[in-house]
Formats: sequence, structure tokens, C-alpha cells
Amino acid sequence: MSRIKEFNLPDLGEGLTEGEILAWLVKVGDTIELNQPIVEVETAKAAVEIPAKWGGVVTRIFHEAGTTVEVGKPIISIDTDPGAGPAEPSPAPASESADPEAGLIGGPAPGGRTAVLVGYGPRTTSAKRRPRSSTPAAAAETPQPAAPVVPAPQVEPVPVPAPAAATRVGPVLAKPPVRKLARDLGVDLATITGTGPSGSVTRDDVQKALAQPPTEPAPSLNGLAPAAGGDREQRIPIKGVRKATAANMVASAFTAPHVTEFLTVDVTRTVKTLEKLRAKREFADQKISPLLLVAKAVLLAIKRYPMVNSTWSGETGEIVVKEYVNLGIAAATERGLIVPNIKDAGRLALPELATALNDLVRTARSGKTSPSDMTGGTFSITNVGVYGVDTGTPILPPGESAILALGAIRPTPWVHNGKIKIREVTTLGLSFDHRIIDGELGSKFLRDVGAFLADPKTAMLTWG
Repeated sequence: MSRIKEFNLPDLGEGLTEGEILAWLVKVGDTIELNQPIVEVETAKAAVEIPAKWGGVVTRIFHEAGTTVEVGKPIISIDTDPGAGPAEPSPAPASESADPEAGLIGGPAPGGRTAVLVGYGPRTTSAKRRPRSSTPAAAAETPQPAAPVVPAPQVEPVPVPAPAAATRVGPVLAKPPVRKLARDLGVDLATITGTGPSGSVTRDDVQKALAQPPTEPAPSLNGLAPAAGGDREQRIPIKGVRKATAANMVASAFTAPHVTEFLTVDVTRTVKTLEKLRAKREFADQKISPLLLVAKAVLLAIKRYPMVNSTWSGETGEIVVKEYVNLGIAAATERGLIVPNIKDAGRLALPELATALNDLVRTARSGKTSPSDMTGGTFSITNVGVYGVDTGTPILPPGESAILALGAIRPTPWVHNGKIKIREVTTLGLSFDHRIIDGELGSKFLRDVGAFLADPKTAMLTWG
């Protein structure tokens, strides 16, 4: 058995077929240990660190950062017995081979072979690209006989404006990772003079082009500012988490008939309860926020109305009512919106729920949420109040029948015990799938969540 083992990109979640390499955590020549994180990969669900399947020495990295790789394709090779002496060298990856480049005639191919055209033997001379020309005639392969030189008539030179900058003719030579880098940075490859082999554009060329100061806009007529153009636009690739979230939201919005109801609640007692919880020993090391009691209110209300925690299955013609609650919490990250969930949250006591919420938010912000933590959600909460927003009409995560929006808590004039007082008030927004939840059920559920938040101490003593 070969001591050089190739590690393929693993299946990182349900239905995932590819992942983008964000960053390598090791390099060729590094000694690594079993289960040591070696690469960070972004899938349609999350960015995850992949651990090494074997210990040993890294002998080859197949793909640069920024490359999208299919599941099951090799990403790294490891010498699992580096102390046994020199190993046979692995063939260099196509993206790192020298002149002639891999894939060109005469260039290296997997297995140490020589790339050839079908019906032709290996070339014994180095492959070279044919020089380009801006005119079709100059691209002919057969040299033409020189035409007789005829003296040109003498004419007076006519002053003309300076010509525009030369524009590249024909396709730009650049490897796929370089093209992707240019797309991500918004750099037009056609404007770059390549310094690589055969005039190809390199990563350094792209970075240098990005670092150059923008050219001054041409003066406009009549003193008016020039019209806005592409030089003042930013293009962000739609990929990974953002792409998957967009597809899911569109599918949900146009599949499940959404209804949204709102309820404004006096949560003064919730705010006071939170202050008391923060002083308790069980919560000494936890960050306690209104989201904790909102989550508890939802979990208790679901016990009263189990149909809210269900899924519409068009394939089987059934409504699947879940006897467990995987509570999703919407989290904004640098890579887009994700909704990780707390598994079986209904079984957790309040201190355990606080710990789970804090862990979930901390992991999401660090970009380390695993794909498994974002699958299987049954009910979700989105806290738009942290941005000062009163409430919203959230879209259902696919497969869920309801989602609750928590708005900002504000000091507000409120009628309390027959008198107008300043109370802490918020507005809840509940969106639900009208195929499963009718107006009566949705209203009762939202009413009970509001009742809990109006008096959480009493509710926790009497509801369960």
C-alpha cells in the first residue's frame, strides 16, 4: 500500500456537491497530526475547517485558495510514513507546473505521462504558444512572401488627438484561480499586461492592477460631471452561503403561502426577570438577553400547539408534526444569513438553553458553524430588534411552518393598571404557512408567546 495518501474533499452535509477552498492552514513540507485542521472550506451551508485524515508530511496541495472543488476530488496528499526514506515524488498539480504548462502538448499529465493529441506521439520539443496579432492576416501560420516596397507619397502630417490606450485582442491567458481572483476583486483581465509565461496574467499582476490608483475621469462638456459607469460599481460574486440562502428563500416564498400577524406586548416584567437571572449563580458566566426568554416562551407555546412545529410534505401528502424542537436562531455573518439550530431545545432547562444560545451565536460569528447545525430546524426566531427595528415579516426557512420576529424593546407610554406609564414595549411578528396553520391557531400561539413575555415568572410556574 502506498504511503502517499490522497485526501479527497469529503461530503460536508446533506446534498452538498462542491466546496470552495477559502484558506489552507498547512503548506507543502509541513508535518501534521491526525485530526489537525488543514483547510477551511466554504459550502452552500457554512464555512468549516476540515481535519487531516492521517498524520504525516504534506507532499502536495492540489488546488489553490479560491478554487471550487467537487466532493470526492483530491485536495491534498500526505506522506504517512516520512521516516521510511524518500518517497516517489507526486506529479505537480496543473496549476503549478512550469513551461510547458500542464494540458498543453508536451506538458505533464497525471501519472507522469506526457499530454498528447489523439493520433500523435509525445513531442520532444517544448510547447510554445503562437504569437498573437491584432489582424487576422498576421495570424496565418504560413509566412507570405514579402511585397515589393513602394515609396509612399510625401504628405503633410495632420495633427490628431492622442490614440486611446491599446486594447487587448483575443482571449486573455490566465489560470482559473487567477480569473476567479480577478472576478472577486472586480478587476478586468483585458486591461492587464501579463508577466507570466507566454504573456499570461498572474496573481501578482491582478494585485498590482488593483493597487494602481484609478485614472482621472475625462473632463465633461459644459462643466457637467461625467455619468456614473462601471468604474463606480462593485460586483460581489453570488456563491456559498449567500447563494444557497437566496435559493431557499425564493423557494420558500413562492411555495408556502405566508401569513404574518403582529402583537405589541408590554415586556417590562421580562426585562426585570432578566435582571434577576443575571444575578443568579447559574447564569454568572452567561450573556443573558431578551432572546433567552423569547426562546423559552416559544418552546412552551409549542407544547400547547404542536401543529406549529410541523412540516408540509407534498411528496407524501402528509403534515409531519415534530415531537422535538430544533430551535433555529437567525444569525447575520460575513458570508450571509444563516439559521443554525439548537437540537431538541425543548428538553433544555433555562440555564442549559442560555448556554446553547451563547454557543450558537459565538460559533456563527466565528464562521465555524457546521453544516449539521444548520439542518433539521423545526421553528426559528429572528431578532431584528438588535438593529433598532420594531418588527418584520420574516420568510419561513424551508421545511418549517412558522418563524417569529422579535422587535426592539423601547420605553413607551402604555396604559398599565388604568394609568398611562412608561413601560418597556416590543412588537412580535409571526409568519406562518397557511396550509398548516390557520388564523385561529396562529393567533392563539402568538397570543400565548406574548402572555409569557408579559409575565414570565408566572408563566414558567404554571405552564410547565
